[in-house]
Amino acid sequence: MTGTQDGRTSAEDDTTARQFARLTTALLAAPTVEDVLDRVLEATKVLVPAADLASFTVIGTDGRFHTPAQTGDVATELDVLQYRFREGPCVEAAVPSGPAVAVAPDLADEPRWPRWAPAASELGVRAVVSTALIPGPPSGRSIGALNVYSRAANGLDGADRDVLLLLATHASLALATTDAVTRAELEAANLRKAIDSRDVIGQAKGIIMARRGSTADEAFDVLRRTSQDLNVKLAEVARTLAARHTEIDLPAY
Repeated sequence: MTGTQDGRTSAEDDTTARQFARLTTALLAAPTVEDVLDRVLEATKVLVPAADLASFTVIGTDGRFHTPAQTGDVATELDVLQYRFREGPCVEAAVPSGPAVAVAPDLADEPRWPRWAPAASELGVRAVVSTALIPGPPSGRSIGALNVYSRAANGLDGADRDVLLLLATHASLALATTDAVTRAELEAANLRKAIDSRDVIGQAKGIIMARRGSTADEAFDVLRRTSQDLNVKLAEVARTLAARHTEIDLPAY
């Protein structure tokens, strides 16, 4: 079997090429920004097996950072900590003056981000790659970044970075050809998801509080721990409980 310079086989390269071709078709057919982002994240999980978590950072019209799409609640938490500390790979890659790619092979030994790196390590993440999203003409300025997190030190190698650069490029081109590609619409998508999640989480908390006589904080902690144990988004756990509250209950912690 023939190998390539980065250690990949020709068969693997052919498979990757076919997957990118399918992704291109799917992205061109995506009707909204939300669909574009979600489809790229789905492709990321397939094309980069070491990607335990992934998210998109976008810059709003007010200059603030947002996470409109992600593969898990921990990814959102990792992003939000960067926005709060004003340091980290997605903050660096997303800004127009930043690098095209921000990489950290091992966050346990990363001096560039003295507050975020230890916090990310505590959340179980050791490696990260963030690649800038470029919307193209006329501005050519970054509107955000694609962020990928691995729980393994040195978990994201050079081949993974090449794939992520291609994914970010595909996302950028798809966003540029989508009617909804404006910062305002990206913010609206983020806000809508936040409101929907808040409402369903509130319902689930109410169910737990009524059943167990617990406080709001205790009910939220049950949802959070269940989300982590099942590796399912917290909002999805809440949505399932709210929809099937007569059939299921959550574990006691």
